[in-house]
Amino acid sequence: MDRTSRPRSRRIALVAAAAAAALMVTGCSSDSGGKKAEEDSGNASAGKADTPRMKIAMITHAAAGDTFWDLVRKGAETAAAKDNVELVYSNNPDSAKQANLVQNAIDQKVDGIAVTLSKPDAMKDVVAKAEKAGIPVVGLNGGIDDWKEQGLLSYFGQDEFVAGEAFGEKLNALGAKNNICVIHEQGSVSLEARCSGVKKTFKGKTTTLNVNGTNMPSVKSTINAKLKQDTSIDYVVTLGAPFALTAVQSVDDAGSKAKVATFDLNKEMVDAVKGGDIEFAVDQQPYLQGYLSVDSLWLYKTNGNFSGGGQEPVLTGPAFVDKDNVDDIAKFASKGTR
Repeated sequence: MDRTSRPRSRRIALVAAAAAAALMVTGCSSDSGGKKAEEDSGNASAGKADTPRMKIAMITHAAAGDTFWDLVRKGAETAAAKDNVELVYSNNPDSAKQANLVQNAIDQKVDGIAVTLSKPDAMKDVVAKAEKAGIPVVGLNGGIDDWKEQGLLSYFGQDEFVAGEAFGEKLNALGAKNNICVIHEQGSVSLEARCSGVKKTFKGKTTTLNVNGTNMPSVKSTINAKLKQDTSIDYVVTLGAPFALTAVQSVDDAGSKAKVATFDLNKEMVDAVKGGDIEFAVDQQPYLQGYLSVDSLWLYKTNGNFSGGGQEPVLTGPAFVDKDNVDDIAKFASKGTR
């Protein structure tokens, strides 16, 4: 991947280099992710008799059907299998229910918690309870502006505002004039930061369009209606791979000439970039986010290590994937790890 396309961060950031295990993991239940991954890895933990068995919970705000989170989970499962960890994965897009899942992990007396702070205020109290119980907590994917204030050990993800700024500059270079930025989860600080970043650097018009990301037919019809209402829209900016593919359908149905570009990546998105349906995608490496989150908790528990020194976020993106470099990414995407 061409790393020269990365923007300068608004803060000094540590970028972690992590070697992803060659281990491939199949699907598993949400209550025993690590155990299943460990079984599938065969003798991945052989020769590690001195490696303590521990239980780590990962709680995300993933919505059903969002394939982005499959990559996060797969990375977490791979690290769990390597580290002799029982991974307990759970998710809920409702922030109150996500907080309850964190409380469940505390009640189970897990050895560590990895959590997304998509809506930081809703998670603040329960994160404090975990820390009071002596359970180390790391953040991933959402909450880059809040993780330190909430006392988390480390954070793994991309600076969403900076990624948005880079996205806006990319649109300028492509000659775009009028875009809609589609937010599929209203109130998510990460998604709002992306659109804010786009709006800051984009020289044309940016309009935010909120859609119900849990109802894909509604997403499709809402984008369709907006394109018919304003025929001057020349780019649809989506904030997740599944929504980009739906936006392509909306463009066709509306008879619009708008192009589609997106944040986030998966195998289908790689194929869409190769085929020309999607102009480009921003890769924040979700597999790496999941892997590092679990591995960092294991390292902290076994060796007292702090990823990022406990001071700076560990950045996993952004980087652009377009027709010029998509073939380099495709071989990894075919394995389900990009």
